[in-house]
Amino acid sequence: MSQIILAPVLTEKSTRLSDEGRHYSFRVAKTANKLEIRKAIEDRYPDVEVKEVRTMVVRGKRRRQMTKRGLVQGRQAGWKKAIVTLRAGEIDFYESV
Repeated sequence: MSQIILAPVLTEKSTRLSDEGRHYSFRVAKTANKLEIRKAIEDRYPDVEVKEVRTMVVRGKRRRQMTKRGLVQGRQAGWKKAIVTLRAGEIDFYESV
């Protein structure tokens, strides 16, 4: 189950969402579905009850770099993001820092 949740997404928008409402963003495995994500969150944070899970696939960006050999083009890999709404409880990402 620990392979489903890869990392929290800590951006300005996700921080604002967690402060205003009980919405938290996570980077999750591409093959994970909403039920697996819900169970993984509730297992990892025992005092939390999940109300809703929304998922989206973030497309990878194109990258270009100029080197001595010329232009090198590539692409970042796409990834899946889950926005979890909590019914009860709170998640503190900075408790281990």
